[in-house]
Amino acid sequence: GHATSNAFGEVDYNEFDRLFNANVKAPYFITQSLIEFLEFSGRIINLSSGVTRIAFPHMMVYSMTKGAINTMTFTLAKELGAKGITVNSVMPGIIDTDSTANWLHTEEGQENAKNMSALKREGQPEEIANAVSFLASEKGSFITGHNMDVTGGSHL
Repeated sequence: GHATSNAFGEVDYNEFDRLFNANVKAPYFITQSLIEFLEFSGRIINLSSGVTRIAFPHMMVYSMTKGAINTMTFTLAKELGAKGITVNSVMPGIIDTDSTANWLHTEEGQENAKNMSALKREGQPEEIANAVSFLASEKGSFITGHNMDVTGGSHL
């Protein structure tokens, strides 16, 4: 996926298309092309973002793309449920990754992450992997159409 930190008036056509192509068009058509290979009780797990429930004007277009993923998630869940296929998404918050390291590993970044999260810290990649693993497992077999918030309680 791709993200941007450009405000509403700063996003041009090319950046808009780049974000929607990577974050919406690609998952849509990849899922469409692979759906025939899913057997009964298959799992589809999309990656969304916690920004779909938080107003961040500097990330509006990115948030829009992830909102589209949430809509695709619950709509496909309805369509594929009769086949025993569950469809869910995971909505990460601030996660300590290579793409966040430049600002997260600063004093200001640490303070911002701490202030946003009810848990007073950033998340780790393993915590997102755990949520995905749960939804993919038999333990998640009766969960579908759900956008799982894994933001550490950001902006509660």
